Amino acid sequence: MASASSKTDLQKALKKCRSYFVTAGFFSLFINITMLVPPLYMLQVYDRVITSRSVSTLILLTLLVIVLLLTMGVLEWVRSQVLVKSGAKLDVLLNERLFKATFKNSLNSGGAQSSAQPVSDLTGLRQFLTGNGLFAFFDAPWLPIYIAVMFMFHPYFGWTAVFAVIVLIILAFINEKTSAKPLSEANKVAIASNNFLNKNLRNVEVIESMGMMENIRLRWQKMNNQVINLQAVASKRAGLVSSISKSFRMIIQSMVLGLGAYLAILQEITPGLMIAGSILLGRALAPIDLMIGSWKGFVSARGSYARLNELLSIVPAEKETMSLPDPQGHLSVEGIVVVPPGARLAVLKSISFSVNKGESVAIIGPSAAGKSTLARTLLGLWPAQSGKVRLDSADIYSWNRIELGQHIGYLPQDIELFDGTISENIARFGELSPADIIKAAQAAGVHEMILRLPDGYDTIIGGHGGVLSGGQRQRIGLARALYGEPAFIVLDEPNSNLDEQGEQALSVALQGLKQRGCTVIIISHKVNIISHVDKILVLADGVATLFGSRDEVLAQLTQAAEQQKKAAIKTKPAVTSVKPSLPV
Repeated sequence: MASASSKTDLQKALKKCRSYFVTAGFFSLFINITMLVPPLYMLQVYDRVITSRSVSTLILLTLLVIVLLLTMGVLEWVRSQVLVKSGAKLDVLLNERLFKATFKNSLNSGGAQSSAQPVSDLTGLRQFLTGNGLFAFFDAPWLPIYIAVMFMFHPYFGWTAVFAVIVLIILAFINEKTSAKPLSEANKVAIASNNFLNKNLRNVEVIESMGMMENIRLRWQKMNNQVINLQAVASKRAGLVSSISKSFRMIIQSMVLGLGAYLAILQEITPGLMIAGSILLGRALAPIDLMIGSWKGFVSARGSYARLNELLSIVPAEKETMSLPDPQGHLSVEGIVVVPPGARLAVLKSISFSVNKGESVAIIGPSAAGKSTLARTLLGLWPAQSGKVRLDSADIYSWNRIELGQHIGYLPQDIELFDGTISENIARFGELSPADIIKAAQAAGVHEMILRLPDGYDTIIGGHGGVLSGGQRQRIGLARALYGEPAFIVLDEPNSNLDEQGEQALSVALQGLKQRGCTVIIISHKVNIISHVDKILVLADGVATLFGSRDEVLAQLTQAAEQQKKAAIKTKPAVTSVKPSLPV
């Protein structure tokens, strides 16, 4: 049994909802007691009313039954509302934690696990906990009461009920063994299929332009067919077991009638007990039959529970940290070794350097040198296997991310804007401050461009920028990075999509950051950007080969290039010209 400290947040949330389930169980007690009313009513009608021919007794019994059954209906409604409230409380307890865990899991996996499936899993689990399938689990524990009453009717009735229950439990076990595995596999493939489709929908322009749609459709169709086949196998098996269960229940109820008739002929029981025994047996077997019928939903909920448990186990809740003073921008990197999520080998190896407040550093190097990995590590997005990244002497991971984010600006290489207005994107979907939004747009040199759009700052854009070009998206992304005048900014290839006008606006923005005393890290290959920085860090194969002031590093790079050129000339083989012979 797991200790309290080892329980996941899902298990803790379910424990907090335990009072609702206890209450539902309490109501189930009275609901199941009132379930005895119909067979007892039939018993009294056949054995007392008909024999005595008393209309008043019939009326009194009928009114009493109506009242009790109406009460049972009210109790069932109250029980269902209790479970609905338990589902709502479970959602309230977990939605924030699950939302953050979903994003954190995607971040830790480098985007490989970017899926909203955990949210769907919580919805599926909540729906099962508030649905009819759960009622069977509340009603099944009262089965011994019905069997005990049937033993009171006659021992043969009791043993028949025991036999029927054993057979149905065996059928339920067979249903679990034969259908659970294909259903679980079908759910996994269905999730993978939906994720595959969603990811490709985000790249619809590339797919359509290069005629890839049919190939993508065939791959998706293969996965979808696998889901259909697995579900068909599970449904076929479950349907067979369900049909057998239903047929057996009807047969056994009829057999109880026959048994009751035989016992009545022998005058061991009355005709009323014969009818009451058949009704009571049907009621006793109903929860098990309902379990078998709703097994698919149970398996799906069980899978959702397992996936949520796994996610909340591998992504622990962020610990509350004491608020630190606003960062000033002093950056210190102490021998970091970084292995990107999903990789096995280190991309960055023993990187160390220091940047003072207000300095700007250009990180340059060939492709796959680790520049973008370093940018993500400086921001605390990817963890370092060893070493530390410190902002104002504090470990970047010790900061409260919500508080730190207000003082950090980030322009990624692949610009991602979000569904909403331009003003909302610049303001990072926080409280809209027109003065701050315009100030950030002006600092990025994009204010005039935004005013020329159809609705200005209120222009609606989609996740990929909508009506915006690549350069416009990049400039709005820069305005978002500058919003709130952050103390530390990382720009990854900030001019990759810019035209000449955009380049000039970026140069002005960098000069403004310099004057404001902002610490800036720039990843770029273009010389006009490098001319604005104070220092240069050169990366090659994940190792810092040079670091120092801009002029010193450029001089060393120029000297190294000249030496390589001279060495290439010396080792260049002599070319001997051969005069071709003329044909005779």
